[in-house]
Amino acid sequence: MTAPIAIIMGSQSDWDTMRHAADTLAALGVACESHIVSAHRTPDRLFAFAKGAKAAGFKVIIAGAGGAAHLPGMAAALTELPVFGVPVESKTLKGIDSLYSIVQMPAGIPVGTLAIGKAGAINAALLAAAVLALSDPALSDRLAAWRKAQTEAVAERPEDKA
Repeated sequence: MTAPIAIIMGSQSDWDTMRHAADTLAALGVACESHIVSAHRTPDRLFAFAKGAKAAGFKVIIAGAGGAAHLPGMAAALTELPVFGVPVESKTLKGIDSLYSIVQMPAGIPVGTLAIGKAGAINAALLAAAVLALSDPALSDRLAAWRKAQTEAVAERPEDKA
């Protein structure tokens, strides 16, 4: 069986950001597959992947993209699966260009848009896990435990580092 979550990105360099989604899913015990599927350089691969994603067994797609950032929107246009877009920080405009590109989808082609960079990749994984947890009580318990541990890790007082 295919993993329930696909992580796609436009190039190998996007992995520096998107690996945080994969790491978060692994910590939650959720399988994922990662693929390089460029909207611009490999459009045929993108079309084949997105058109076949549901039949392949995927339930959620996390799409990371930098620059023009067309990958999340194009994937969403080609599948009815939920797509979460992660803007990858670019050198030129620090990811603002990616954020604007992903967040400005026309009505009828939804892409859940997350924060730029690492935080967005982690939150995309958490959202994808939350979607799966709706029908998976064991995952729901693991997600609740992860969130509880995160809350408990916040100190009540600052530490004196002197």
